[in-house]
Amino acid sequence: MSENQEINHSQIKEKVSHKQEVIHSQIWEEIPEKNNPFAAAGCYCCGYDVYGDLLDKVSWIEYLYLLFKQDRPTAEEAKLLEGLAIAIANPGPRDYSVRAAMCAGVGGSTYASALIAALGVGAGQYSGSREVGIAMAYWQECGTSLVAWQERLKHLPQEERADVWLPIEHPPGFDLHGVSCATPVQQTLTFLVKFSSSGALAWLQTNQLQLENAADCPLAMTGVIAAAMIDLGFSIPQGEMLYLLLRLPGAAVHALEQEKYGWRRYPFFAAGLELENASAVTN
Repeated sequence: MSENQEINHSQIKEKVSHKQEVIHSQIWEEIPEKNNPFAAAGCYCCGYDVYGDLLDKVSWIEYLYLLFKQDRPTAEEAKLLEGLAIAIANPGPRDYSVRAAMCAGVGGSTYASALIAALGVGAGQYSGSREVGIAMAYWQECGTSLVAWQERLKHLPQEERADVWLPIEHPPGFDLHGVSCATPVQQTLTFLVKFSSSGALAWLQTNQLQLENAADCPLAMTGVIAAAMIDLGFSIPQGEMLYLLLRLPGAAVHALEQEKYGWRRYPFFAAGLELENASAVTN
């Protein structure tokens, strides 16, 4: 190595030490406090001053839409997302993800563990976010073609390889064990159509019976959610993430409630906690 080619390590270290670390984001920008670079004096979401402007002018739902879409929602979009959020905020104890959170709560796990349990179970392909994502993919593929939907529902595509997800075992967006469309599902669809009269939701309502016949099972809440996400213009990853997020309130409150009641009043698995021979355990 010639003298000109020699690396000056001290100069490199000096350049690296003066290099400014930058987080690239189109969503968020912070202006540091003059006397504390680790605290923000101003926070801007998509160009809007969060604490100086948005705080007293927008609703939680409008802000949520802004975070995901980097744009303000129309009045109809805000009402549609708000209605969707209310409809799925608490799936109830029948839901597997809520039940997982309840088990964590009654078992004395940390609060974070209860939410993680709900997220883990609620991410799957049966009433989970993955099912919503697959249903959204079908909307992107089939659009509003009834023939395309009938063909897709009768012949579900198979993954080329089983990686994270195994092949789905039922038409996504439909209730595998249902006999007829559940009343809350029908009520939610009827309400949400008011704010999307010409999109996927309206088409779903018009063609619901034909789609149910093709799927050989009734429409599920995940099917309504997928159509609403399409009408709101969310991508599949955004739809899955929002679905997980919006269902957490119910998981949280049911976990807290069961923690208060205790395992002796928990209706599931109680018999399995009784020792038939306590002396055999101690010996």
